[in-house]
Amino acid sequence: MLVDYATVLVFIVLGAVTVALMLGLSRWFAPSAPSAVKLSTYECGEVPYGSSWVQFNIRFYVVALIFIIFDVEVVLLYPWAVVFQRLGFLAFIEAFIFIVILLAGLAYLWKEGDLEWVRTLQDTPAKKGAK
Repeated sequence: MLVDYATVLVFIVLGAVTVALMLGLSRWFAPSAPSAVKLSTYECGEVPYGSSWVQFNIRFYVVALIFIIFDVEVVLLYPWAVVFQRLGFLAFIEAFIFIVILLAGLAYLWKEGDLEWVRTLQDTPAKKGAK
């Protein structure tokens, strides 16, 4: 039984040694000639200006997350649609409930204004409750 654990330990040690060896070799043999151009932020060929530590609007991430959520849910419906006739009426009811839940989520996002690209301070939920 200890032989099995010894085999695992040998592989862990061998992996750690390999990683350390590769990192050391790359540090030793890699050319290093830092310059202002090499250390600047790469912006797809555009000349950068200003600091790279700017605050992005959270709306970019919110819209991206909403898109991913609904995109994945729609992709989950594709296999169901392919075998729809073999599944029967119960599967139709289940898919209908699934779509109703998705539409309820979409209606909620729409009502809260999370689908709007530009929101003013009057549109934020904190300001709505203060009225």
